[in-house]
Amino acid sequence: MGKRSLAALAATLITAASLAGCAGDDAGGGSGGGDGKLVLGFSQVGAESGWRTANTKSIQDSAAASGVDLKFVDAQGKQENQIKAIRSFITQRVDVIAFSPVVESGWDTVLKEAKDADIPVILTDRAIDSPDTSLYKTFIGSDFVLEGKKAGEWLVKEYEGRNDPVNIVELQGTPGAAPANDRKAGFADVIKADPKFKVVASQTGQFTRTDGKQVMETFLKSQPKIDVLYAHNDDMGLGAIEAIEAAGKKPGTDIKIITVDAVKDGMTALSQGKINYIVECSPLLGPQLMDLAKKVNDGEQVEQRVLTEETTFTPEQAKQVLPERKY
Repeated sequence: MGKRSLAALAATLITAASLAGCAGDDAGGGSGGGDGKLVLGFSQVGAESGWRTANTKSIQDSAAASGVDLKFVDAQGKQENQIKAIRSFITQRVDVIAFSPVVESGWDTVLKEAKDADIPVILTDRAIDSPDTSLYKTFIGSDFVLEGKKAGEWLVKEYEGRNDPVNIVELQGTPGAAPANDRKAGFADVIKADPKFKVVASQTGQFTRTDGKQVMETFLKSQPKIDVLYAHNDDMGLGAIEAIEAAGKKPGTDIKIITVDAVKDGMTALSQGKINYIVECSPLLGPQLMDLAKKVNDGEQVEQRVLTEETTFTPEQAKQVLPERKY
């Protein structure tokens, strides 16, 4: 066979393969059509805390147990990485896209692209602030405002009947992130009724133990009197404990500490009296996410807001549940 004949044959085979690929995509309804598995593209915020690590493990384990083909991308705390991941999922024609937004704003364009591609989107753990709720099918996660209110309610009760000023320092989560915005708002809403409660300093600790320690060191140097620390997650609170102890003070006694999450390290500190109160935010969203992904892929109607069930813990309660704590 001559060179021209070989080239013609190769071109014919390439065209046939290309056409077969297109037909296969149409017939399969997504990249999961081949083996019947649902393909879920998931973009995680990062690995900034013990909570996030447990959340990732829950999603990965649940996908494996449910027979879901999980395409997992760690955004390393950057919105641009997450947008890139979502666009990659659209190109791959996954069946469902899920992600935990790094921040609340700036998602409309990429989510419209997913909608135009007829790929349903599920928000996990964190919400977005878009007025167009048609861009996603459902949002599964905690009520962060309620978490902040629970923290504030414990504080109000703890200082009930006292008139002396209560100076509070606050370690906020990542700026612009839903849990940071909402936990701050919920807490502020509860304590505002009593003028003795005053937030004397509030700064981001980026949800990390390292930043929590560094910012608390700054607070201790700049504030002559600190009665209470309110940290938006356990990891920042644990970092702050290191700073408090290094300054010769006793966490939980000299400075009362309230945190959110209830991961194992936080619960351990709570059981030791170094933290006074923890509001739970469960990271174990995997089973519910897999169930929702299958439902939206099948075209079933789902609630647009799915709440996770959570509680609160005192030191005594932490001692009781700590031996069985899985995260």
